[in-house]
Amino acid sequence: MEVKTSLLDNMIGVGDMVLLEPLSEDSFLENLQKRFDHNEIYTYIGSVVISMNPYRSLPIFTPDKVEEYLYRLSTSAYRSLRDQDKDQCILITGESGAGKTEASKLVMSYVAAVCGKGQEVNKVKEQLLQSNPVLEGEYSGSAFKRRRHTRTSGGNLFEQGVTQSEDSSGKPVAKIDSSDLLEKSRVVKQPRGERNFHVFYQLLSGASDDTLRKLKLDRDFSKYNYLSLDSAAVNGLDDAANFRTVRNAMQIVGFMEDEVQSVLELVAAVLKLGNIEFKPESRCNGTDESRIKDKNDLKEMCELLGIEQSVLERAFSYRTVEAKMEKVSTTLNVAQAYYARDALAKNLYSRLFSWLVTRINESIKVSNDLYQIPVMGVLDIYGFEIFEDNSFEQFIINYCNEKLQQIFIELTLREEQEEYVREGIEWTNIEYFNNAIICDLIENNQNGILAMLDEECLRPGTVTDETFLDKLNTVCAEHQHFESRLSKNSKFLTDHSLPHNCFRIQHYAGKVLYRVEGFVDKNNDLLYRDLSQAMYKANHSLIKQLFPEGNPAKVNLKRPPTAGFQFRASVGTLMKNLQTKNPNYIRCIKPNDKKASHIFTDSLVRHQVRYLGLMENVRVRRAGYAFRQAYEPCLERYKMLCKRTWPHWRGPLFFLEERRRQCLEDLATLIQKIYRGWKCRTQFLLLKKSQVTVAAWYRRYAQQKKYKRIKSATTVVQSYTRGWQVREGCDICSYWFFPQQQVQDNVNLDLQKYFLNLKSTMPSMSPIDKNWPTRPYLFLDGVHTDLRRIFHLWRCKKYRSQFTEEKKAVYEEKLEASEIFKDKKALYPSSVSQPFKGDYLEISKNPKYQKLNSAVDEKVLLADVVNKINRANGKVRAGVNPLEDTHTGVLWYTKNIHMNLIIVKEFFIYFGYVCLGVFPLKIWSGFNMLMKLPYLVPYP
Repeated sequence: MEVKTSLLDNMIGVGDMVLLEPLSEDSFLENLQKRFDHNEIYTYIGSVVISMNPYRSLPIFTPDKVEEYLYRLSTSAYRSLRDQDKDQCILITGESGAGKTEASKLVMSYVAAVCGKGQEVNKVKEQLLQSNPVLEGEYSGSAFKRRRHTRTSGGNLFEQGVTQSEDSSGKPVAKIDSSDLLEKSRVVKQPRGERNFHVFYQLLSGASDDTLRKLKLDRDFSKYNYLSLDSAAVNGLDDAANFRTVRNAMQIVGFMEDEVQSVLELVAAVLKLGNIEFKPESRCNGTDESRIKDKNDLKEMCELLGIEQSVLERAFSYRTVEAKMEKVSTTLNVAQAYYARDALAKNLYSRLFSWLVTRINESIKVSNDLYQIPVMGVLDIYGFEIFEDNSFEQFIINYCNEKLQQIFIELTLREEQEEYVREGIEWTNIEYFNNAIICDLIENNQNGILAMLDEECLRPGTVTDETFLDKLNTVCAEHQHFESRLSKNSKFLTDHSLPHNCFRIQHYAGKVLYRVEGFVDKNNDLLYRDLSQAMYKANHSLIKQLFPEGNPAKVNLKRPPTAGFQFRASVGTLMKNLQTKNPNYIRCIKPNDKKASHIFTDSLVRHQVRYLGLMENVRVRRAGYAFRQAYEPCLERYKMLCKRTWPHWRGPLFFLEERRRQCLEDLATLIQKIYRGWKCRTQFLLLKKSQVTVAAWYRRYAQQKKYKRIKSATTVVQSYTRGWQVREGCDICSYWFFPQQQVQDNVNLDLQKYFLNLKSTMPSMSPIDKNWPTRPYLFLDGVHTDLRRIFHLWRCKKYRSQFTEEKKAVYEEKLEASEIFKDKKALYPSSVSQPFKGDYLEISKNPKYQKLNSAVDEKVLLADVVNKINRANGKVRAGVNPLEDTHTGVLWYTKNIHMNLIIVKEFFIYFGYVCLGVFPLKIWSGFNMLMKLPYLVPYP
């Protein structure tokens, strides 16, 4: 029979630092290095796991090793989840390159291995595990959220959370959460030595020629401005193979072929966006604007997304600002155009990633009741970063790490010591650094760095990174963890390691120098509304979903929140979520900066051990109790060991169950009784509440009605009083403040008589009635005139409201005639009342005119019999001459006709008057033309 050995047998070093003797920082590091050199990369501090990145694959998780190494942390969390119904959270933290993603993969694999079995269960497990290559990538690199990092080829700057639980059948229920508020800036610009997201290189390397042709792409990386060429090729990274892995993973997760094609089209569109360049142009009004240099990439991008080229081209050249229902369109200069282009590229990529997360969650069928059952969250969070050039992204990332360190301190150091004090246990307090002061420096709502950055971004006027730094130098100058060359603190004035455009924060993990360049722009992160609306007009199946704010029917004039505000809110939500769960920690440590195996850099590891607070954690665990449990579950689990019941219990074994059954029946009866009483009381209280509500509303209505009457009367009195005060010749103030005087009574009486008399002597409703009662006092002259004018306007409005459309047209014609003939024609006043007939000579009834009307093309407006004189023989012949209306003027058949000029003039005046409402301008222009004809000879 084979005898199994204990885990303590043949153990390298000490597996749990709580048992380390003697305990010091040097012995701590020696134990880590000893275990690391023998491929023992995991060490414990009680329940906290320390993980050292080996930078190579180790055979420690093969099937034959599973029983020997039982994923102790995952097992403990999973058992608490299943047996005690406690929400669990596994926090995996550490620097970039410390192996956080690999640790999260192993935890997820373990949970998937120990949960239920079956075809459907295995399908969900596989989909959950395959989501990693799509979103995060393998350790060697692959995915939409990966890019090559100077400190690790698979470094992750994103929060990656997987919430996992089981339903009643043992089926894993999971949800992937991800935040990409920071990484999207790397789409358009990468620090030196870093790579853009792997998917771009994978697509160009691994896609078939036919696919690239459909996407209008070329395999040459150098043809795309968004791709960093100095880091395009990475040793040990096969982009073509990884592209096939991603395509296969998307198929397993459940993506349809058309969805995959849509995703690739959007990735190609981002690459095309980076190649769009602009040139400056000056307008005639002196303003600068931009134009696209070469429209070929724009054209191909529009063809990929189904957008009209002119729509997107205008969105890159103009910006529409809408405020208070007014729209103002301004041109974009070259710098603004590039900003708009990059903002669109970043938003297009980040929204695509968010859509991928949502789509994968739908595929693995996340339960709607996920948070109503015990869950296990696996959190692969940002790593603390200190680079040579640190910008807004590193500042936000390190702020997140400060918050995680704070919650680690709260739960593992502060609360545990406070618990011992509350329990009355003799305890020597263990000192540790509390980084709450650093968190407050960054996130304080009043004078925190993020609050001041938001204030700078939102205030009017010129806002630059320099003005932001000036504000920091003013507000944070005296803070012990803030350093700046330009601050008022004299000890930094001669510090040449501090450039003038930088500030330095002393984090829990060390001092970090931040360059303020780009802080304001990256925090604003604005996408112009014109670009959103252009994207919404696309015919692409996916674009409309990614830019819902571009819908004209859902225009939101509210300024979008800044990136810092969104991230701070996201971190706050994360912290609240973590505090509701039982935490389990995996502290990842990077053994060296060279990403090489078998190298243990003492100074680097020592630095990480110090800022992670691992020594303090060991001291608290050693001084405290390794195992603890709350009173209630302890009583439930170990009550049979009580001296009163075990082993001296003399009753039958099933008596306790019988007593329990009787107790449950009594409790059920009690619950029914209480429920019936509660139901009756609830109905009574509801009825009572409704009656009280009705009475209250009625009283309120009565008081409001009374108040309105009082307010109306008061307003009238006040208005007349103020009017009297400003009138000349009447000192109303004396009347008002001395009501006992007789003159006051007389004025009040006269005013009353005036208004009563005005009411009884109102003139008629006729607009031409000029009657109006006389005023009794001189000081009422202005009011008297205004009342007359208001009354006249009101009755005119009443009179006009009775008009029909036909009558309205007649009056409009009369009004136009009045503007031309009033005070110019002696007979005009007597003709105003005559309506326009139109057919004054009854042309339609005269046979001659009817014949003439059918003989001409145009409408005959007027015709008469005239005598035509032949110039050759002087004979006179009568004939009918018509006047027609054409689009070029009035056509006159009067050539070779000698007419009396006086008669012609009178004829035109009469004709213009009777037909004035139809075409008066043409008549007068025709008359002026006729006056100039040489064959019209005046009568002698």
